Amino acid sequence: MQTKEFQNITLALGIAIAIFLLSYSVLNFTQSALLGVVALLVALWTNEGLPMGVVSLLPIILFPSLGILETQATAINYSNPIIYLFFGGFLLAIAVEKSDLHAWIADKMLGLFPNTPRGMIFSLVITSGMLSSILSNTTTTLLLISIALFMSDDVKLKLRFALAIAYGASIGGIITPIGTPPNLVLLGIMNDKGMELIPFFQWIWMVVPLALVMFLVLGWLLSLGVSSTPIVQVKKIKPLNKAQKKVLFILFSLVILLLLNAPVKPYWSGLGLNEAGILLGAGLLLFAPGFHLLDWAEDKAKIPYRIMFLFGAGFSIAAAFWATGLADVLATYLVSLTSLPPLLLLLGVATLITFATEITSNTALVSVMLPVLYAVAEQTGINTTLFMMVATLCASYAFMLPIATPPNAIAMSSGAVDMKSMMRYGFVLNIIGIFLIVIIAEFFWKGIL
Repeated sequence: MQTKEFQNITLALGIAIAIFLLSYSVLNFTQSALLGVVALLVALWTNEGLPMGVVSLLPIILFPSLGILETQATAINYSNPIIYLFFGGFLLAIAVEKSDLHAWIADKMLGLFPNTPRGMIFSLVITSGMLSSILSNTTTTLLLISIALFMSDDVKLKLRFALAIAYGASIGGIITPIGTPPNLVLLGIMNDKGMELIPFFQWIWMVVPLALVMFLVLGWLLSLGVSSTPIVQVKKIKPLNKAQKKVLFILFSLVILLLLNAPVKPYWSGLGLNEAGILLGAGLLLFAPGFHLLDWAEDKAKIPYRIMFLFGAGFSIAAAFWATGLADVLATYLVSLTSLPPLLLLLGVATLITFATEITSNTALVSVMLPVLYAVAEQTGINTTLFMMVATLCASYAFMLPIATPPNAIAMSSGAVDMKSMMRYGFVLNIIGIFLIVIIAEFFWKGIL
């Protein structure tokens, strides 16, 4: 085993050096070093030459050593507010599992959908997707993941159930403007540029066909090969006990608070509370007297700190792209593509955004790319709103790596999903997503926007 790990580390270093040397012919040393480090991290995450948590902490050492980013500027990304949103969500998931509430919920779900692997995959995709349209995809995945893993002891089904929830949440997050942060970034930039904003219900009407097709494609893809699998069995569940009622009360209150906090402009501005604070508060409440559903000494080992480190690495990479000017360089190359026909340019942008999001924050990427795409659209005469809309939605449709989106990371943290499976299913969904978004944009949205 140690020999294999050594070989994997050596392979990752070889890939990193090759990427650095290739990049150095067109970029400066710092930018090339950043791409080399990113290649190293992705390779080690993929081949598991080192534990995920260890790999995720490497930027704190490598970025300062190579002059990419100072230690403080790197380390501060590991305390990003979104990480505390995760922390609170993880605590809630632990309480759901500890109290066996997920078993009760699973029993209820099985009463509504066909009690088969295929039926459960489609039910999880649809449930996750619809919840994600009004709640954050992170929150939705955290609430559902432990339920999905309870439904079967089959390792292959656990993997498919976990991916159904994670991918379903990413797909459903685009249905409303409030479903995922990149959507709000788009509307903010449109407002700054004096563009006409897309009305809330027009957005839904435009995007629902895309989401529905993706739901069907995802359910079909994850259902391949499960026809001979035994029917999912769930033991008869007893009535709710006291602990389960407490957890259910907290979850119900959390959902209501999140709904009230979500703005629906121009009708409702929301409560204005920070979502990370809401999730963290709900998680900490589990330790409080009167609830006492979790015990720190007993339950702290169940918290997947490696995923928190993973997102710290993702935020650090995003910060480094800004600090080194690599983001601007990539934008310049994009402007050089303006000689392409509009449809090919749209396809190129969709592909670039989708795969770039795999290694950096989708919110950060959208924030830096949309102003550039606005300029590109102005130069080419392409529909500006259409162009920016495609890029925004593609930023949410990255399915290959755990750092691409929060739902991917949560699925990986469950232990049911391995990196190779996520990359295999994710690549297929990336390509399908790019194709569908471009086709719908060209033949449906163009007549509306």
